[in-house]
This record gives sequence, structure tokens and C-alpha cells, in this order.
Amino acid sequence: MDKILLREIDSTNSYAKKNMEILHDRTVILAEVQTAGRGRLNRVWVNLGKGNLFLSFLLKPPVAVREHYTNLTQYLSVVLTDVLADYGIEAKIKWPNDVLIKDGKIAGILSESVFKGTKFKGLVLGVGVNLNASKNMLSLVTDKKITSLNLETGNKIDCNHFADKLVERFFRTYDNFLNSGFSFIKSAYCSRLSNLGCEIEINVNGQNMKGIFKSVTDKGELELLHDGQISILRIGDIL
Repeated sequence: MDKILLREIDSTNSYAKKNMEILHDRTVILAEVQTAGRGRLNRVWVNLGKGNLFLSFLLKPPVAVREHYTNLTQYLSVVLTDVLADYGIEAKIKWPNDVLIKDGKIAGILSESVFKGTKFKGLVLGVGVNLNASKNMLSLVTDKKITSLNLETGNKIDCNHFADKLVERFFRTYDNFLNSGFSFIKSAYCSRLSNLGCEIEINVNGQNMKGIFKSVTDKGELELLHDGQISILRIGDIL
């Protein structure tokens, strides 16, 4: 495994994608400061500055394209909740891959595939985690509830130590996931889900749907019971 440390970059994901062909499989890119991070659904990831985690995994799986590569964000969300548990924190997952502490979002995860023409070159799995922030800083974010690990634990967090734990935990079972797919994490994933079994409202391609979050399929999709029928959702944003 290679590791690249950057002082400042627009986005660790963008850096990984630009350098996909020259970097090795399982390269980890870390930045002290990220100025233009992105989240799922083209959202901007809030930049809380130094002391927080900005990390991307550059991955070149041996099999060109497999359906469960799309579940890598869910795999990473489970890994992240395991690491947070080492800090005494019980985190939940908001389908599909947002990681929450007491309803406050602490992390964002984004996966991007890289092609050259029609040839699959690899994928980049990025994660941003709020590790060190002040209450005043978080109060500037008014459109959603967010939190940081230092405020939840009452202690300053060593970013490098956290990153090492996350990377080690990720690659510890990464090959198992590649071989088995979502079924490898399904039990752990479902046990950490928020809203499972509850009535939810979810935005799908600009339209809102209400129903009961019944379960998750063997492919990581959301099963929504509404109007007496089950809808299988691959994408969506729980409101």
C-alpha cells in the first residue's frame, strides 16, 4: 500500500482520478486541507480546515467491473462506524452511506469510477470526517445538522492516528468484500441503520415518496413500502 500526503488540494478524489494511471492499486491519498470537497449528489462537503480527515482510496480491483463495487460506499460506512466505536461512539448509518452521531452528520462518502474510453481503469473512494471543530464553526452550517468527533468525545482527535486506524480497518476485510459483495456486510450494515422499520420520506430524482423503510436487499437497495406496494430504490436521499 502506498500513501501520499498533501498539504493542500482541491479534492483528494480529483487528485486520485487525475493520477489513476500512474498510481498503484490501494494507494491512499490524504490532505491536510481540502478546498473543494464534494459529497454524494454533487453536494459541497463543508470544509472545517486542518485537523479533519480528507482521504481517498485509489482502487484497481482485479475484475474490471462487478455490480457490488457500487456498494463500496456502504462497506466504508460500516468500517467507519467500527472505528468510531473505538472512540466510545455509537454511530448510525443513514441509507445509503451517511454516518451519523445523534442525528448529526459526521462523515461524507463518495465513490467515483474512472474509465478511459470504455475501459474501466479503477475507482476512487473518498471520505471526509469531521474530527476537530468548534461549536461556533459548526453553527455556521445552517442547512443541516452536523457534528464532530472532538465535540462528541470531549477530546481533541489525532487526525493521523484516526486515518491509520481507518485505513487498516478498511483493508483488513476489503478482499473479503470484493469476493462476497454486499452480503459480506449486510448484517452489520443493517444493525447500524437509522430509520429501519420507520416511516420515512425520501427524495428520488426530484420526487418525494413516503412509506415504511422495510428492509435492505442483498444488493444494498432500500425496500420502501408505500401505497401497499414495495418499491426497490437504488438511489435516493432520506429527508
